[in-house]
Amino acid sequence: MSRFFFDDRKQLVNDAIEGTVLSAPHANLVRLDIDPAIRIIARGDWDKSRVAVISGGGAGHEPAHAGFVGKGMLTAAVCGDLFASPSVDAVLNAIVAVTGDRGCLLIVKNYTGDRLNFGLAAEKAKRYGLKVEMVIVADDIALPDNKQPRGIAGTALVHKIAGYAAEQGKSLGEVLSLARQACENVYSLGVAMATCSLPGSEESDDENRIKPGHVELGLGIHGEPGASTADTQNSKAIIDMLVKPLKAKVGDRPVAVLINNLGGVSALEMALLTKELAHSALKENIRWLIGPAALVSALDMKGFSLSLLVLNPTFEKALQADVETLGWQKPAAFGPLKTARFSKIHDSVDYTPSENDRTRAVVGSAVVTLIALENRLNALDAKVGDGDTGSTFAEGARDIARLLKENALPLNSPAQLLQLIGERLATVMGGSSGVLMSILFTAAGQNLRDGKNIAEALLGGLGQMKHYGGADLGDRTLIDALQPALEALRDGDLAAAASAAQQGAEATAKMGKAGAGRSSYVNKENLDGVTDPGAVAVAEVLAAVAKA
Repeated sequence: MSRFFFDDRKQLVNDAIEGTVLSAPHANLVRLDIDPAIRIIARGDWDKSRVAVISGGGAGHEPAHAGFVGKGMLTAAVCGDLFASPSVDAVLNAIVAVTGDRGCLLIVKNYTGDRLNFGLAAEKAKRYGLKVEMVIVADDIALPDNKQPRGIAGTALVHKIAGYAAEQGKSLGEVLSLARQACENVYSLGVAMATCSLPGSEESDDENRIKPGHVELGLGIHGEPGASTADTQNSKAIIDMLVKPLKAKVGDRPVAVLINNLGGVSALEMALLTKELAHSALKENIRWLIGPAALVSALDMKGFSLSLLVLNPTFEKALQADVETLGWQKPAAFGPLKTARFSKIHDSVDYTPSENDRTRAVVGSAVVTLIALENRLNALDAKVGDGDTGSTFAEGARDIARLLKENALPLNSPAQLLQLIGERLATVMGGSSGVLMSILFTAAGQNLRDGKNIAEALLGGLGQMKHYGGADLGDRTLIDALQPALEALRDGDLAAAASAAQQGAEATAKMGKAGAGRSSYVNKENLDGVTDPGAVAVAEVLAAVAKA
């Protein structure tokens, strides 16, 4: 049985946002009145004279992220549904609403949905002439061999340092540099004796997977299973378990420690845990304690985390600087809900349909090939994933084919064409694939507009897709065919590109471990001899285009 107070589950996040704005102790928050599905809380006193700092993510981690909006920290927070990334549209509206000539910095936790949606929004915002940079927080050390560490409570420390730098009037480059330094010097580890439950849901077996008297080390902030379990609930023993690997990361360097309540631990217990920390092996390192308090929670999870920030003089100034946020609780005068009118940004590519016989042939051969490959790619994906790669790519191809048939594509303007394809793929292709391909084409189109040739433009788009998506060459994805193909195209011609793509695709069948995507959860035996469906799609399309 769910253990939450709420009225309407569908309105739970919106209702909570209203309560957050009403209770802001400095009366400095507004919800941007754009669209009920777009949830942006921003500073009501913002004047765009400094670099904007924007973060966000799924609800359920309160006070993150809205509780950190205010003078000295975030300019705006974009809120998704429970444990769900906000949409690209919502992030884009936030960027455009609060970003001035100084630009903005996006701070994103290292989860695929957040990386992709914030990343695509950043690329789209550049079309409005805005300067946008992004840092990805990956502070969780629970899984040392994980190529993509999660972003957890240490994110709040990055918010504080970046917000301080922006408030000081520093440039976007300076704010970005300090935020990156913070990301590189923050380490977090959490533990819980019970995972979280979701409002309105029936109790599941997963909620009871931790045995009574045990704790789980490295439990994720969305309830993901941890790295190990321990048969103890002794406060000193648990603190020692957390401190040992954290101490190994920081050595003898001075640190600030954030003691974070994941949502379900009593104030009495948090005070006890703080005492244990003060007597732990870290006691000589500690310069500042932040908390104990809930800063990045996980609904009602019975657990806590420790985040260590290796200090330098700038970081110490940043941590001590005054802020005006809800995250540090103060009384608030009751008043009516404040809102700020803002017209929704309807993001679209401005283009004029035009004709080019060669481009028509290339686009036509590509979409026909992808549509014909649907069943073959689905069959390959069924062996290593969820069996829908072919349908996903075919859906995108059918949409472009329709526009081609209707003479509705800017075939004589490659930059407009690539950006339009990027926009359409994000709309009609499902899941992460659509966003990834949209990032590729959107960034490539922008590169063409900036004067790069087609090969360099596409390589730049690939670089952004790798940056936001987290996959790279050798991770057994379409990148293993696409990157060598584009490099061959840069140095040669389409025939060389097609040949390189074919070799890259065939090589995926011999890769025993996938580093990204759903295949990364499949064991070596099931991957052996199976080519990656995305890589096959790239190779077949380039082979067809080379003959067009």
